Amino acid sequence: MKRIKKVFVLIQISLWILFALLAALQLSQDTSHWFALTVGVVGTCLYVYYSHFFLLTRYLGKRKKGPYFLRLTGVLLTGPFLYLFFHYRKLDTWDLFSEYYMISLISIVIPFIFLSWLARVTENLVINTVKKEQLEKQAVEAELYYLKSQINPHFLFNTLNNIHTLVYKQAPTAPEAVMQLASLMRYMIYESNAPTVPLTREMNYLQDYMSLQQLRYKQSPVVDLKIEGETEACHIAPLLFIHLLENAYKHSPARLNPGDLKVKVEVQEDILTFSVQNPVGNNPAHTLEEPGGIGLPNVRKRLTLLYPDQHTLEIQNSGETFAVVLKIQGLQLQPHERKANLLYH
Repeated sequence: MKRIKKVFVLIQISLWILFALLAALQLSQDTSHWFALTVGVVGTCLYVYYSHFFLLTRYLGKRKKGPYFLRLTGVLLTGPFLYLFFHYRKLDTWDLFSEYYMISLISIVIPFIFLSWLARVTENLVINTVKKEQLEKQAVEAELYYLKSQINPHFLFNTLNNIHTLVYKQAPTAPEAVMQLASLMRYMIYESNAPTVPLTREMNYLQDYMSLQQLRYKQSPVVDLKIEGETEACHIAPLLFIHLLENAYKHSPARLNPGDLKVKVEVQEDILTFSVQNPVGNNPAHTLEEPGGIGLPNVRKRLTLLYPDQHTLEIQNSGETFAVVLKIQGLQLQPHERKANLLYH
């Protein structure tokens, strides 16, 4: 707000200097007493303008109409006196005094009363608009922060238990699991604070997540991951896919065969497609409903806030498999020297 007020002050100073120069130029062509008359005109304008400006600052919107109009009347009545004091003519008769008093009242005082009101209203409008935008931005940022923080804490507890088991059994994969968990937590806590991150970094995060989930399964990787296209050139909002992947694990059968979970990331031109498919367990508790915990509603809200009118989210439930396809359009891609290779896991 201080920056906006400084801008208004600079604008007003510039306009007052320009007005004084123009008034002096005009009056110098009409009379030889142009300097005194210029001081009287500019001084009167300044007095009337800022007297009314500060009255509006003090009383505008505070429902104090009585004190405001009383002081406004005082400004109107006293406004012409500075102009009359510097006038080069000797106003020693009542008729001459009243004539120039009315001239200055109509031509100087009343117009600058209106200009001060216009300036005050304009400044308030701009400040209120900026405040509203800042509050809306803060609300959006707070909601996004809340949505990003809603990753299931049970995953962390389960992972720590799994790592504890590996350490207890002195399994050779225990150190790697600890490093993957550290990488995952570092990304969640520090790197995801940026508005956007490289898609490759987001995919590394998902792969760490998959590796830690794989500790629950003894067989080959249960996730078939495919990454296609110019992923190095693409930047997206962080933690956007994790809830979809988390839902796929959560609502799959307890026992999964290799490749049962299918995840595909594809970048074509400025369109990013993320799809995930999982089998649906026979147990009603594993049926994925639309609320689906926090997964799908969370993703919907974040997409609405981050990519309005730029995304589609398709959900298909055949009874045996559940598939989610997310497309984000209009992404700005940065040029990259080499293309990403097709990866299979």
